[in-house]
Order: sequence, then structure tokens, then C-alpha cells
Amino acid sequence: MKKLLLFAAVIIFQSSFSQQTDFLKIRKFRVGYLDDKIQETSGLSILNGKLYTFNDSGNAPELFELDETSGNIKNTYTINAKNKDWEALTNDGKNFYIGDFGNNGGTRRDLEIYKLPFHNNEPKNDSITKISFYYPEQTEFIPKYTDNDFDAEAMIYLNGKIHLFTKEWKSKSTSHYIIDPTITEKQRAEKTESYKTNFVVTDAAYFDKKLYLVGYTKKTEVFLNIFTETEPGIFFKEKPKHYYLGSSLAVGQIEGVTVNEAGIFISGEKFKSRLGTAKPSLYFISGEELKD
Repeated sequence: MKKLLLFAAVIIFQSSFSQQTDFLKIRKFRVGYLDDKIQETSGLSILNGKLYTFNDSGNAPELFELDETSGNIKNTYTINAKNKDWEALTNDGKNFYIGDFGNNGGTRRDLEIYKLPFHNNEPKNDSITKISFYYPEQTEFIPKYTDNDFDAEAMIYLNGKIHLFTKEWKSKSTSHYIIDPTITEKQRAEKTESYKTNFVVTDAAYFDKKLYLVGYTKKTEVFLNIFTETEPGIFFKEKPKHYYLGSSLAVGQIEGVTVNEAGIFISGEKFKSRLGTAKPSLYFISGEELKD
């Protein structure tokens, strides 16, 4: 009887999973393995047709230009800014925005975004400015490692504003905040909407009125949600297309996504567990693969 009940539960789970999720296992879309200098890729962005990434906390403040077809490093730029916990990268066509707001423990009070002018394919280190912000909903800063809702690793630039998407360990949701990059003093992030993702969001991208969110679960499941922008800067009024991308055991810990007219670039940092190790990788999924 127990075996029968277990079998029934598995069938019900698989049926439910397949009804809600499309499968797009990205292992077969691997462009290449990333250089040993990029073990912890934590964001992707395309500026002037070039692909960029960086490492997160504990690493040097460096920006890497990647070859789209191999993942190899083409150029390395040292940035004159502290890398406390860089987690997200976006741009407005002229400036990079580097999100130094990783907050796994939920205790940070120095959440910042660096605005980095990037002209003629070179960073202007003498012109970096900081955008400081806080979450008005956060009223306590007691350490709750991977059990708080005020972490973030994802942002986009849209309509003159920075749109940040939280990594909510506790709620398994994401909240959409808006930050004004023209304000120099510390500002309150304005919450606009939330969505129950059932995974933690680790990066975001925007292209052609669609928002792309990637992330994973503690069970190593990796997902991609694609939302349609229903009105300017609003994404969560309709259910997204929901894709299962594979396991972190096979594709790495997915931390980066960016999109252009050709398709989707996704990066995964090194993932190590008792069951094995996945190397840091770059993936590319053609837009044709996502057509119904």
C-alpha cells in the first residue's frame, strides 16, 4: 500500500509539474566553460554589442568582457569601487550600474549601486558615483542567513529608473522596487508589486517588453520566468512563461541573464556539493527555441 501511495504521489507531482512548466534544459546550450578567473559569475549585461560579467563577494572589483561564442575573456577592467558583494549588472546604453547589495544575512545597511560611465569601451573610473538606498519595509536587522526577504541579486534599467527584484529566501517570492538613479542622497526603494516565484531570483533582464528572471531552489532546481510588460514598468499582472532549466548539479549555480535580439545568455558559477561539481559556464539559447 505504501508503495502504491508513493507511486501515486509521484504521478500527481509529475503531472502538476508538467502542466505548469515547460522544459528547456540548458545543458545542451552550453557555449563554453568560463575561465578560472570567473568562478563566481554573478551578473550579465550587453553594452554596445559586447557581453560583460563580474564575480561576487570576496573577489577583486573587476569587469570582464566575454567572447559570446566561447565564454573566453576578451578584456579585463579594474573598477575603482569596493566589491563587498556585487550581485547584479545592468546599463542604460552609456553607463553600467553595478549592484553592491548582496544581503544573504539580512543585516546590511549599506546597500549601494555604483554608476560607472563606460565610454569608448573603457570604464571612466574617475567618474563613478554611488546610489544608496534602503527597504522601508525592513524594520529589523537580526542575522537570518538565507532566511530573510531583503536580499537582492537582480535589477534592470528601464524608463530612466532602476528596477530591482528581491531574492526572498523566506517567502520564495520576488518584490519589484524602483530606485531613482539621479538622487544622490540615500533613498527609500519604492515597492510596486510582488510575485510568488517559488524560487529565489538571482538575476533579471529586459528586452522587447519582456522581463526575464532566473533563479533556483534549495533542491538545486533552476528556473526561468518570462513576464510580459502589461503597462510601463509593470510585469506581474499576468502569469509568466515558466521554464525548468535543469539542476545546478549539471549547469552550475545560475546567477546571470541578459537578452538581445538573437536570444538569451545565461551564466552559472561553480557549484559544488557532495554529489559532484559543476564548472562555471556560459549558455546561449536562441530566440527560436522559445517560440511556441
